[in-house]
Amino acid sequence: MAVTVKKTVLWRKELDNHPGTLADALEPLAEAGVDLQLVMLYRFPGTHEGAIEVHPIAGRKTTGVARGSGLVPSSIPVLLIDGDNRAGLGYTFAKILGEAGINVSFLMTQVVGRKYAAVIGFENDADATKAASLLKKAAAPQRRRKVN
Repeated sequence: MAVTVKKTVLWRKELDNHPGTLADALEPLAEAGVDLQLVMLYRFPGTHEGAIEVHPIAGRKTTGVARGSGLVPSSIPVLLIDGDNRAGLGYTFAKILGEAGINVSFLMTQVVGRKYAAVIGFENDADATKAASLLKKAAAPQRRRKVN
């Protein structure tokens, strides 16, 4: 499997961060059978307030459950990247974005086994669109030339 790069939307809810907050936020989605691939919970520095962001939220039923529990689509443009890991992949992406003058608002990346996954947030949709194009080219498998 090659690496895929696609624009997506995180669903977000601000909340009071205390023990049980995460379970409370996820309960309606779990009861509805939503299969989340990404959950981020974080606290705002110096407060007990924070936010949860989840992905994917799609379809009428899931969207209704998400909205009913206070989640809304985030306004931060996001790319979801996943596929086969290879040494230096994250650096390659960071270098390409930096050289293109694209600032990253947030980044979450990990490797599990041989699979690479990342979520990158951008300041605006134009940057996300430009980044998607550049990263897709960088992620494409390199063809080997025959040497005679």
